[in-house]
Amino acid sequence: MVKATQLRPGMIIQHEGDLYTVFSVEHRTPGNKRGSMQTKMRSLRTGSIIDYRFRAEEFVERAIMDEVEFEFLYGDATGYHFMNSQTYEQISLDKELLGETTDYLIPNLPVSIEFYEGKPMGVLLPDTVDLTVTATEPTMQKATASAVGKPATLETGLVITVPPFVNEGDKVKVDTSEGRYIQRV
Repeated sequence: MVKATQLRPGMIIQHEGDLYTVFSVEHRTPGNKRGSMQTKMRSLRTGSIIDYRFRAEEFVERAIMDEVEFEFLYGDATGYHFMNSQTYEQISLDKELLGETTDYLIPNLPVSIEFYEGKPMGVLLPDTVDLTVTATEPTMQKATASAVGKPATLETGLVITVPPFVNEGDKVKVDTSEGRYIQRV
């Protein structure tokens, strides 16, 4: 059990007899009323997204997940394929289960897959991933790091904002929790 104020995006909790993954959390304290945690959660059973407000003093049951180390191999029309790092057993997961994590999956990337009662529930990515820029506007002369950013398409299809000095073919470090540029590699 965790207090509602300790909820974080990515956590998997049990709520009303169902498993939910937390997408976003906002602590609200309106005027002289009691504080609350406004959350946006996705049901792991149905895939539907709900908004729910927990009282700040409320306790939430966190689902106990088994984490197993896997390596991402490749993605194709049938799904995304992973290999267990210890047993070399391969599994395939579909895009609906993975959601936005597919924007960061590149071959040979080590990830952890969460299992609940033997069934895969989701993928935990590393904090940062190094991706190659495949398309962006040309570099502007006298561009500085403090200048306005420009959009860049990465090798996985993800579009992020990068500083003006980043060119096509550059490798950039991307924060997987917020989907933002950190630095050029």
